[in-house]
Amino acid sequence: MKTYTATFLPENKTVTAVKGKSLLEAAAVAGIRINSICAGDGVCGKCRVLVKSGKVTAKPNMFLTRREIQRGMALACQTYVAGDVIVEVPLESRSGAAPILAPEDALRYGRESEWIDDEARFRRQPLSRKLFVELPPPTLDDALCDQERLFRELRKHQDIPVMQMGLTILKQLPAVLRDSDWKITVLLGRRGDTLEVVDIEAGDTTGSHFGLAVDLGTTTLVAQLVDLCNGATVSTQAKYNSQAACGEDVIARMMCANDPARREELKQMVVDDINDLLNALLLDSGAKAHDVTYVMCAGNTVMTHLLLGLDPANIRRDPYIPSVSEPPVIRASEIGLGINPRGLLAVLPCIASYVGGDVVAGVFFSGMASSDDVSLLIDMGTNGEVVLGNREWQVCCSASAGPSFEGGGITCGMRATNGAVERMDLESGGRVTRCDVVGGGKPLGLCGSGLIDLVGELQRVGCIDRKGRFVHNACGDRLRKDETGALEFVLFSTDETVLGREITLSEADIRNLIHSKGSIYMACECLLTYVDMTFSDLAHIYVAGGFGSYLEVPKAIRLGLLPDVDHERFQFIGNASLQGARMALLSQDALAFIREKIGASMTYLDLSSSPQYMNEYSSCLFLPHTDLERFPSVTQASAPALATTG
Repeated sequence: MKTYTATFLPENKTVTAVKGKSLLEAAAVAGIRINSICAGDGVCGKCRVLVKSGKVTAKPNMFLTRREIQRGMALACQTYVAGDVIVEVPLESRSGAAPILAPEDALRYGRESEWIDDEARFRRQPLSRKLFVELPPPTLDDALCDQERLFRELRKHQDIPVMQMGLTILKQLPAVLRDSDWKITVLLGRRGDTLEVVDIEAGDTTGSHFGLAVDLGTTTLVAQLVDLCNGATVSTQAKYNSQAACGEDVIARMMCANDPARREELKQMVVDDINDLLNALLLDSGAKAHDVTYVMCAGNTVMTHLLLGLDPANIRRDPYIPSVSEPPVIRASEIGLGINPRGLLAVLPCIASYVGGDVVAGVFFSGMASSDDVSLLIDMGTNGEVVLGNREWQVCCSASAGPSFEGGGITCGMRATNGAVERMDLESGGRVTRCDVVGGGKPLGLCGSGLIDLVGELQRVGCIDRKGRFVHNACGDRLRKDETGALEFVLFSTDETVLGREITLSEADIRNLIHSKGSIYMACECLLTYVDMTFSDLAHIYVAGGFGSYLEVPKAIRLGLLPDVDHERFQFIGNASLQGARMALLSQDALAFIREKIGASMTYLDLSSSPQYMNEYSSCLFLPHTDLERFPSVTQASAPALATTG
């Protein structure tokens, strides 16, 4: 087989590449991550690179203009090495930058100190505990074996019906007891109803003890280092999920995981990501990995399977059955996490194939499962989940919203990292009067909240009609046709952007967003119909996810994403998945409540078999809806007629 060199700029990294290998694959070997939402299938157009010199072959695609191809622009996944080649990877095509976290007040929403302390119903009793004990040495009158002697002492401190000790610790026990003059610190870990002696150390080491709470997001992973001695959050870190290189959504990743070798690769990616977060947390806090003894993860069902290396194939096959709903507690080292070698890993229970532990954590964190009031939880993302209920009952469903909320499938879309437009206002003619860019400076592209703002504002000023089509006489010279003849709206000119390239919005982009918002709204309506209720019956509507923290309610209502109710009913609860995991880590009572009152009792509604969803979904594909009576605050004056596109 012929081999050539592939050099990637600006890092100037050179790797050997076999003839016919894609530039996307060669970049991965060089350690350079390129956006590839479609996992290299050539259908997202996000992996643009510039071939500076050398010989390549390329498949035709619909994402690049003739002028771009003449300049050397190519899709990395559809362009193949045919000789020595030098490639530049532009900023907008790179993945892996640290995302911007939600504001601290949104991230920490949820009455932490009220819910988890010694006086509250969910008292602070961490799943992992260090206990210093001083044992009486054995005598002829007190001849208990070492293990039973330790168990007897531990039971003096707390009621422990079932206790166990592994062979590894049992081998160490005699020497540690005698070398320490019978004064030791015992690490106790909760594994279901069993309390395990996880580790033993000479002397008193109780002052340094930590746990790790992790949100296993499809797009973003967020982790918190928690002091298990006092319940305080020591540090928070986040990064993008490296599995995005194998597909932006869980369906693509499940297909990738059909190959056992790729499944192991996917597992290793997320384990490496968690270890990266752990190392950043330790560096920030000064804590030691040996003192981190418990990890609690919350993620959707597919992410849970991939973390544990389980085959998720049956999740996407009728009748859509996961391998496990509530995985057993395991040693974190079994999958390669770099905490205390004896430390434990637990995952919050999943409800169904597409409703996972992240949603369960959100329901718990919101407080809706402890209230008599009926509330709605909306977790927005690529896989949108909705839960309706109160302390007596909960019903849930999943709606495939697509990647537009994360900037996917949008011409100039991007994640919420530096350079992303997150909020904006327009005036007549579509001129921008306000533009908030993550990190400041000139814009690079549009993230989900910026896209929602933009489409809502375009409708408000009359630049698009209720079907999302451009209104010619309202857009002025900002409206033009691209090479294919399709209409696009020029939001920022070349000199107004970071890259010196226009930021535009097409009608196809608007359609993608309309389908996403319609999917979420219709899922909410289906759950309400299922229990014979309406939006007016709801006490609260909780919006979860870092994305939700940046939503402006009036604009989301104008779009038809959120229902038209009193704005006071909406509560943005930030990363509820992470905070639910943190609360479970800190309280055995909280974890028991999650398992027994939420995980084991929630009813799942399959929308694919719902006649209402299939029949009425098309009604949501308007701005805000075909039935304007459902959105009284969105007046006819701000919703142009359907036949005004010219």
